[in-house]
Amino acid sequence: MSRRKKGLSPEDRMLWERVKATAKPLQNPARTTEDAPPPPSQKPVTTPSGGSKTFRVGELAAKRASGLQLAPSVVERVNDAPVRMHQATHKKMVKGKLTPESRIDLHGMTLSRAHPALTRFILDAHHAGKRLVLVITGKGRDRVDVGPIPIRRGVLRHQVPAWLAAPPLGQIVLDIRTAHVRHGGEGAYYVYLKRAR
Repeated sequence: MSRRKKGLSPEDRMLWERVKATAKPLQNPARTTEDAPPPPSQKPVTTPSGGSKTFRVGELAAKRASGLQLAPSVVERVNDAPVRMHQATHKKMVKGKLTPESRIDLHGMTLSRAHPALTRFILDAHHAGKRLVLVITGKGRDRVDVGPIPIRRGVLRHQVPAWLAAPPLGQIVLDIRTAHVRHGGEGAYYVYLKRAR
């Protein structure tokens, strides 16, 4: 097998010359860097109307929040929900001045064990005429975040508000708030129940 010679064949050279004749240069090769326009300056630009207000490029751009938290945390969602109970009682409750009448600790339970235990506890408390109960979920374990999607701490802490809002509990729960520090802080919830009929 013979090696091919380097270079273009006569037909390829003729084709190349025709293409080269139709090409236009992107930039004037005689132009030097001294002739180049100066880079845009970052100096403030005054308004044309003669006003004193100055503008800098990018000053109106929205400031990005740090971190990858895309949705509000469960604590923010619970505490930002509209108050559905008496205002004075609500203020006492969130300041930790009301003592819960009953409590349940869900620490260490799986979701499949915690859900029926919580349902039974809330229904029994409501049937007994209790108004304020404490649900302790814990804050959850720290996990190593190895992926691009953030992993939230505390599966129970995030799931309990949804269980309390869904049937059959949603019909008897009047309000849910994060507990005061003396009752567990972000690792527990106050659950204020409607009056039993």
